[in-house]
Amino acid sequence: MSRPLPRVIALANQKGGVGKTTTAVNLGACLAELGYRTLIVDLDPQGNASTGLGIDPRAIERSMYDVLLHDTPLEDTIEASSVRNLFVAPANLDLAGAEIELVPAFSRELRLRQAVDAVRDQFDYVLIDCPPSLGLLTVNGLAAAQEVMVPIQCEYYALEGLGQLLRNVDLVQRQLNRDLELSAIILVMYDARTKLSDQVAAEVREHFGDKVCRQVVPRTVRLSEAPSFGQPIIAFDPTSRGAIAYRELAKEISGGPA
Repeated sequence: MSRPLPRVIALANQKGGVGKTTTAVNLGACLAELGYRTLIVDLDPQGNASTGLGIDPRAIERSMYDVLLHDTPLEDTIEASSVRNLFVAPANLDLAGAEIELVPAFSRELRLRQAVDAVRDQFDYVLIDCPPSLGLLTVNGLAAAQEVMVPIQCEYYALEGLGQLLRNVDLVQRQLNRDLELSAIILVMYDARTKLSDQVAAEVREHFGDKVCRQVVPRTVRLSEAPSFGQPIIAFDPTSRGAIAYRELAKEISGGPA
């Protein structure tokens, strides 16, 4: 799946709790480990990608809120993480108000694109962690990206809501961002012990063919514990199944080491 760098990728799924932030943080960390300079843009007001990389949202001076609403340059918000080559543009709860404050703002859908364009040449990968909704923040994420990747949990109702997301991707593509394409679907929270996980995986592959990544991410306790320690899984438990899965996924998406 290697493409010309830099790649700007939005991770989107309007359902919450589907492993979107887990994937943004861990895929980003594994890309950085492969030698790619990687920036995670946290667009979720909950700021989970930021705290998952050890950044205290209360201690930051500038966040994505300032970028979107006060024209603060993106590079003024970027913080280094504990992983070499991995950086984060953090979010905090101020961003929750941005959805409403952006409504009357001039060129409101393209705020993030302008900000990302100013720094994209400094990075190989920019991963945008979109909030679990289809509001203006997600539209900004999709308008700024070239690719959208959708993590899907291997559970009942996994495909529900996906049609709506794909319609929105289509809409953004037509109205705001001709270059946007669905580049990958990532199967996460896979439980090999259940028949359901297999059925969902088979159904998603049948629907989307080779857009679906070969590497699936297992449901593991270690993956869900890592964020509370402010670490990606490769730092928290480098030999765990989750770490191995995200390393393989990063290789599949990037085509190998930088």
